[in-house]
Amino acid sequence: VQLQASGGGLVQAGGSLRLSCAASGLIFSSYVSSYAMGWFRQAPGKEREFVAGLSRSGGSTSYADSVKGRFTISRDNAKNTVYLQLNSLKPEDTAVYYCAAATTASTIRVYTLSKVYNYWGQGTQVTVSS
Repeated sequence: VQLQASGGGLVQAGGSLRLSCAASGLIFSSYVSSYAMGWFRQAPGKEREFVAGLSRSGGSTSYADSVKGRFTISRDNAKNTVYLQLNSLKPEDTAVYYCAAATTASTIRVYTLSKVYNYWGQGTQVTVSS
């Protein structure tokens, strides 16, 4: 499994970005993916934290409290790609964002712990200026 994250950049506070995570070696079908997916971020001097997650079925999502109502995770089965739409960005959203995939038995559960995830992308930098 290989994950390629992209879409980061420099944006002013209040702006938007869409991050993409192109996945190879795993299957996204119209019903269920091989993997649960997640986005995490790590700011300088801080630990990596959960941002958003998507169940294998695609029907369940979860968000960190700090991004609820502003970020949206989604999946395009035809493109084998997971997205993270970032709206109303704040300077505190500045971080390297990582996508990750987890092999899980459950098709409906969303996983928020990084240790559950087996595969990680290389990260994409998001910088929000005030």
